Amino acid sequence: MKNTRDVAHSGTPNIVIDVQGLTKSFDGRAVVSDLSMQVKRGTIYGFLGPNGSGKTTTIRMLCGLLTPDEGTGTCLGYDIRTETDKIKLQIGYMTQRFSLYEDLSVRENMEFIARIYGIEKPVATARAAIERLGLSGREQQLAGDLSGGWKQRLALGACTLPGPQLLLLDEPTAGVDPKARREFWNEIHGLAAHGLTVLVTTHYMDEAERCNEIAYIAYGKLLVHGTVEQVIAASHLTTYAVSAAHGEGLSQLSDELTGRPGVDMVAQFGTSLHVSGREAGALDAAIADYRKRKDLTWKSAEPSLEDVFIDLMGKSKDNFQ
Repeated sequence: MKNTRDVAHSGTPNIVIDVQGLTKSFDGRAVVSDLSMQVKRGTIYGFLGPNGSGKTTTIRMLCGLLTPDEGTGTCLGYDIRTETDKIKLQIGYMTQRFSLYEDLSVRENMEFIARIYGIEKPVATARAAIERLGLSGREQQLAGDLSGGWKQRLALGACTLPGPQLLLLDEPTAGVDPKARREFWNEIHGLAAHGLTVLVTTHYMDEAERCNEIAYIAYGKLLVHGTVEQVIAASHLTTYAVSAAHGEGLSQLSDELTGRPGVDMVAQFGTSLHVSGREAGALDAAIADYRKRKDLTWKSAEPSLEDVFIDLMGKSKDNFQ
């Protein structure tokens, strides 16, 4: 098998993913509904949403593993319906679950991947990748004996070994410790700096903030997309941070404020509450009496990305209920 990692098919050179109206149903329920999106070349694009929101199904349609019931589009300039074989040759897909051979060593896994893709000098290529990933000294260790962080690093090395132009990462750092997550993301940014386009699903807000652009999908519908700053601004949330003397009484305050007219969201962050509303006047009226209390300190605050996503979740309808 020859190495067929070609330059992306012509079309719009700076657009790697361009899809319109993607819809996919299972057992009569729409898992993805009328989804349209564009991803620019060299972008780290964060794809966020709750479990069951359709993120993985969307990724599988983009890379040709699933055929959409409705909708059209291209990935790397190739039609996602009719040219799936060409798409598959130019993407790296890292699934949620570790998918390499656990009874093979690190070296054996990398050499196997190199040979599967017909890469010239597979042994030398695998050795170079192992060194680049910081796996030197672990070449003979069985993949199944690696910690979660090292497994993810090995999986990343395997899916980038053939030189893909698009990298699809499906919750790649789930269950990985913070240090390993940071190292993983440093590697992702290094790959993107060399022109690789990355589409990543994640539940972590700090990871979302590392992305160039983000999109939020809930129950199959794309609700908002743009840079982090654009997404926060588009929420039109007015937010206050309120703290209590000696840090007491926040739980009771949260219960009292939740559900009041004008209060759309209450969430605790450490020793303070974030109280948000979509209508500034209604929110101010709702908290007016509480702002007179001397045991509470109120400060205007910028809504966080987490505030925005909790608000979006509250407005979304679960199509599986």
